[in-house]
Amino acid sequence: MNLLASIRALCQKGPAPKATGRFALACRKANPPRSPFFKGGSIKGFVAAVVLFVALPAYATDCVQPAAVCETAQPGAMPLIENGRPAQILADANDFAGILRAVRELKGDLAAVSGAQPALSTGNARGRTAIIVGTLGKSARVDRIVRNKRIDTRGVQGEWEAYLLQVVDKPEPGIDRALLIAGADKRGTIFGVYELSRRIGVSPWHWWADVPVPKRAALHVAPGRFVDAPAVKYRGIFINDEDPALGGWMKAKFGGPNHKFYEHVFELILRQKGNFLWPAMWGRAIYDDDPRSPELADEMGVVLGTSHHEPMTRAHVEWERHGKGPWDYTKNAENLRAFWRDGIERMGDNENVVTIGMRGDGDEAMSEGTAISLLETIVTDQRKIIADVTGKPAEQTPQVWALYKEVQDYYDQGMQVPDDVTLLFADDNWGNTRRLPKLGDKPRAGGYGVYYHFDYVGTTRNYKWLNVTQIERTWEQMNMAHAYGAHQLWVVNVGDIKPMEFPISFFLDQAWNPEAMTLDAMTAYPARWAAEQFGAQHAQEIGDLLTRYTQYSARRTPELTDADTWDLASGEADRVEAEWSALIARVEAVKRELPAEAHDAFFQLLEYPVLALANLNSMYIAQAKNHRDAAQGLASANHWADEVERRFERDAELQRIYEQDIAGGKWPWMMSQTRIGYTSWQQPERNVLPATVRVPANAKPKQPATPATPACDIPADARGFVECNGVVAIEAEHHARAVGGDGIEWITIPNLGRTLSGVTSWPQTARESALEADGPRLEYPLWLRDAGEVEVRVTLSPTLDFRGGDGLRFGVSIGDEAPQIVRMKLEPAPTGADTPEKIAWSKAVSDRVHIAISRHAAGAGAQTLKLWRIDPGVVFQRVEVVRGQANTGYLGAPESPRR
Repeated sequence: MNLLASIRALCQKGPAPKATGRFALACRKANPPRSPFFKGGSIKGFVAAVVLFVALPAYATDCVQPAAVCETAQPGAMPLIENGRPAQILADANDFAGILRAVRELKGDLAAVSGAQPALSTGNARGRTAIIVGTLGKSARVDRIVRNKRIDTRGVQGEWEAYLLQVVDKPEPGIDRALLIAGADKRGTIFGVYELSRRIGVSPWHWWADVPVPKRAALHVAPGRFVDAPAVKYRGIFINDEDPALGGWMKAKFGGPNHKFYEHVFELILRQKGNFLWPAMWGRAIYDDDPRSPELADEMGVVLGTSHHEPMTRAHVEWERHGKGPWDYTKNAENLRAFWRDGIERMGDNENVVTIGMRGDGDEAMSEGTAISLLETIVTDQRKIIADVTGKPAEQTPQVWALYKEVQDYYDQGMQVPDDVTLLFADDNWGNTRRLPKLGDKPRAGGYGVYYHFDYVGTTRNYKWLNVTQIERTWEQMNMAHAYGAHQLWVVNVGDIKPMEFPISFFLDQAWNPEAMTLDAMTAYPARWAAEQFGAQHAQEIGDLLTRYTQYSARRTPELTDADTWDLASGEADRVEAEWSALIARVEAVKRELPAEAHDAFFQLLEYPVLALANLNSMYIAQAKNHRDAAQGLASANHWADEVERRFERDAELQRIYEQDIAGGKWPWMMSQTRIGYTSWQQPERNVLPATVRVPANAKPKQPATPATPACDIPADARGFVECNGVVAIEAEHHARAVGGDGIEWITIPNLGRTLSGVTSWPQTARESALEADGPRLEYPLWLRDAGEVEVRVTLSPTLDFRGGDGLRFGVSIGDEAPQIVRMKLEPAPTGADTPEKIAWSKAVSDRVHIAISRHAAGAGAQTLKLWRIDPGVVFQRVEVVRGQANTGYLGAPESPRR
């Protein structure tokens, strides 16, 4: 029975079609309903789902999967840990040094899980069971087993970073059974090793977030063959904007950015099946600061590069340290070429993706009007250096040209680089992809990639303190990048690493196999990730808390939040504060159920961000109430002033707990990014107490509160969403009809956006739709109290026109009128907003949504509002029909009653 038939047979005994979890996910893909992802039960889609199904730590229902690891033995399973004793580990002394290092880490992981040290040998076996690790063509031991036992290496041999996990009977004399981990290359084997670590319960974050290792007296690995390999070639992170937090921490703990620090970074990347790093660069240079660091990267298997504006492996600060003359190729070409040559010579044979091109000094644009011909000359000269130093054609050294900020303009204007160079598109620094390859373009030998952001320093304002990125948006944008052909390099700016644990894991897991990260898989991901950190018992609740806090934090970054953010008059501020309070209660309830050894990790990964963000929002709401009551001469203004001060002190106390109490004081400086007191895009030097006003002690008392929103009388004959107080508000997913056609369907992305979810057309690569009577559309029933002009406000994710046009389009109509075409004209403004399109973008990224407005003459009574699809990539979050000057607050009015 093949794997597909086995899963289908198992599913007949398993969960109902609407069940959740990885078992249910694989069942639905084995016998799928009609879906925009898996039409007709495609084998490709099913296999992608099964890969994800078994790639994360196994739950009990997963134990039949090939190489799944469970406490309970299944028929044919091999014991990894038996009566508290782990199996021995066998490797080959002639294998890559990085593999021997990873094997030593596996030994430590098995010891942490079992409580006993496993034997590790590169010689003869010492027991009846073993874990045998090696690289095809490099490990004589593994090659002998593959040959003698006729191991099927299809899908592994010759495939980039592929690996195999398989239980083998009598692999060599003296061993009854062994788990074979065989890699196609160095990193393939390393990934196989760390995959086993993950399956036995060791989180990639066990060091970086103090995640406890579960103790097990018995673990068994299921029989069968598991093969895996990445879909994106280079997958990594960029450490950036790292002062004062990560920079202060690395100095306190390691003395600076040396190899002792980077050893932990490299291991973290590899444990998550990443392979690429742009190293810290705020006054730091990995080659120059400690030459052992790049050596260690190559030994461990991490590919280094330098960031988008640091060409030829030279960090920006190195020009300050060693450069001669101005950073200007028109005036100082000879010294710049010598500087770059030193960088390539220093690189040696280490794996590297070399950044080429040139920006201005200090990550700024070059002089205005820079000629494309000059940049093409620079690239040509850089490639001559690469060829001369390496002694081989330049195309044999991986290179990348980052189309970041103004550099994309040069590309748009026709600048050419050789076909073997990877074109690295970028987002707008706020998670919205600026440009992607065009469908049907001739493939490039160097391929395409994407540079994404979870952290940023610049306009409209820095965001560095805590995670404000929803994985739902990351999934939607990076899935689109994959669909349009960006498969060569995915790299994400992660700031200080520590606040971004959850989205980092998601980004790298999606990068490993974007097709496996389906909508269902993404929706289930928070609970799976929570299970990996805290076990299965509370995984659903912790996963939902992760989802909810990132949805709330993504509404507006803490650095942009102030007393004017949440509307007091409509009751919005109180609703927001109540949401955070409810979240705190749930966090505290879960914590009481967790073992004490999990509390440090829980504080870092969930409790601190929830407490700190809730506190910050309450502080600004208290400031708003202080200003309101002081303006009325009310004594309660002083109470709110006291509350602002208390919340400000609470912020400092929470930071102190994180940095001094948690994990025995392991994380000093780590929460020291300033977040209170911004007055421009740049951070203040320290947190600043928000200004308050105090009134005399004998001021008049607080008056009784009046209802924020008048009651809404709903007529008996009303049908649909009913207008109340001049507003009809509807969440996008609450459509009455979702009309597709011509291969187009509509999907709901749960939790995406500021309020409920996002709705978008699928697939993302479908061509534009004509505005025809039977065209793709969403329909919403309304009931309007009066005829007259109304304003339709459509809340959208701030998606840019990734095709290079003038903005993504959709249509809006009420009743029988012809649809109005609405265009999202958003132009990133990295140096300031001086046009309507740039002003619109600045507001959109600050508000985390774009609100598109159209005006319509509508009749009274029952009406149908329609949102028409034109272009791909448009994501609807909600829609409001507004009469007059109705106040709907920052998030929009609460959803209207529906009859």
